[in-house]
Amino acid sequence: MMSGGPAVRVSIESQCERQVQEVSLDGLETYVPPLSMSQNLAKLAQRIDFDQSSDSEQDGPERESREPWSKPEPEEDEGAVKFQPSLWPWDSVRNNLRGALTEMCVLHDVLSVLKEKKYMALDPVSQDPSVTKTPQVFQLISKKKSLATAAQLLLKGAEKLNKSLAENQEQRRQRDFNSELLRLRSQWKLRKVGDKILGDLSYRSAGSLFPHHGTFEVIKNTDLDLDKKVPDDYCPLSVQIPSDLEGSAYIKVSIQKQSPDIGDLGTVSLFRRQPKAKPASQTWHVKLEAAQNVLLCKEIFAQLSREAVQIKSQIPHIVVKNQIISQPFPGLQLSISLCHSTGEKRSQRASPEKSKPDDHLYVLEHNLHQLIREFHKQTLSSVVMPHPASAPFGHKRLRLAGPMAYDKAEISSLQQSEGLLEKIIKQAKHIFLRSRTARTIDTLASRIEDPQIQAHWSNINDVYESSVKVLITSQGYEQICKSIQLQLNIGVEQIRVVHRDGRVITLSHQEQELQDFLLSQMSQHQVHAVQQLAKVMGWHVLSFSNHVGLGPIESIGNASAITVTSPNGEYTISGESEPALTVLYYI
Repeated sequence: MMSGGPAVRVSIESQCERQVQEVSLDGLETYVPPLSMSQNLAKLAQRIDFDQSSDSEQDGPERESREPWSKPEPEEDEGAVKFQPSLWPWDSVRNNLRGALTEMCVLHDVLSVLKEKKYMALDPVSQDPSVTKTPQVFQLISKKKSLATAAQLLLKGAEKLNKSLAENQEQRRQRDFNSELLRLRSQWKLRKVGDKILGDLSYRSAGSLFPHHGTFEVIKNTDLDLDKKVPDDYCPLSVQIPSDLEGSAYIKVSIQKQSPDIGDLGTVSLFRRQPKAKPASQTWHVKLEAAQNVLLCKEIFAQLSREAVQIKSQIPHIVVKNQIISQPFPGLQLSISLCHSTGEKRSQRASPEKSKPDDHLYVLEHNLHQLIREFHKQTLSSVVMPHPASAPFGHKRLRLAGPMAYDKAEISSLQQSEGLLEKIIKQAKHIFLRSRTARTIDTLASRIEDPQIQAHWSNINDVYESSVKVLITSQGYEQICKSIQLQLNIGVEQIRVVHRDGRVITLSHQEQELQDFLLSQMSQHQVHAVQQLAKVMGWHVLSFSNHVGLGPIESIGNASAITVTSPNGEYTISGESEPALTVLYYI
């Protein structure tokens, strides 16, 4: 027995098992693949009946609104039969009239658009004639109040934007300062002392013993006006270097004729003029590099001055203010000057060599920088490394040397090394001797046409030694006459001449010795050329001598002579060549 309560709808769905599509002979079942989402949607759409009339859908709410009239009261007898009235008889008429009215409205709109071609029209709103117009003064006052309110809102918004922009610029400037400080730290040594950031310009970490502290300070730039445009060369940080390291400096090395009066020497101001740059465009790395260069030049000059005072030489060195004077050869002086420019007014007093810009030996200046760095390296390598306290530390051969080891005197003699000034003086001597040799050879080559003299300089040289190959030939007879080949090894104070046969002659630094030697070799070449030519032409050489003992005494060396006779013996020619290149022939 079922109770008389309302019916409950129960939906029954099939199980989610796939259907069997095929069963093979061996009993293997093939299932239908499950539907995809789009296939399932299409399947559900096929179940909809689109041919069903819309009357039932439209009548649903109205019928529900009319059902309460036909429902009996709940107090009536429950056993009475419920009356179900039929549908409203005028529903179909109303629906048909509604559809016809809709179609007529659509037709009217289409015809009006086709006729007037207006898709939208704005009808004026009728004004109430009872409303009186307000006076013009009140309108102006209300407009001013409205404009003032709007302006106040705009000013408040602009003020907020300015504040946010200033905060963003301050944050960006702080970020720029940190990034620039990171770049500075990657290139220079920095440390923080209190609320200051200090850096180090000195070469102490590389082995320098110069007492200058070389400290600079990093300062944050806060003088930038945020309202103005940021310049292109703006840098968020600046550096403050010591006043004695400002500007730029260099070491000037020159070889000059000896000054007649030592008292005329003073402070040398031979600084090269450079194009002036704006202070704002000078970034921190340019200032630091220039300051470090000034510090290095001061260290070099201080080391040279200390050695000039300590070294005991036959001709003492002179240190006058920022200039060191030495005498490498008689009549010559080596001048080493410290030229420092701070950008201020320099002294009007200048040295007499200022008009000669080419007397500066840049090679020696470069060698000075190289020598001071080698000195730093030696100082750094001489530091005692950590070693055991209870056992000997060193090379095994030194421990096993025993009685054959060096004593203190021998070790100290081996450890003696030349100073910076001695090395640069030796290099200056070599450079001067090499330039004098080249000038002597060029002078002879331009003055004497026959025989010809040629010089071939070697590209591989040392700071203390150079070599040049000298050839003496006769023009037009190079294949017949052998040339004289000389190898000149130019040292510090002398020149070694190596002949083709291995003979070695040592010449001093005097220019006249080299000139006389080359003239005597050219004179001998003339006689050798006549000898070779006589052999080719069939003449007989009766006598030949490079040093004739007869005749007047020559001012330069000895004369050379040769005597040849014709093949038939009818003619005899005697030739004599003097070192002054005077050739005499007797027939």
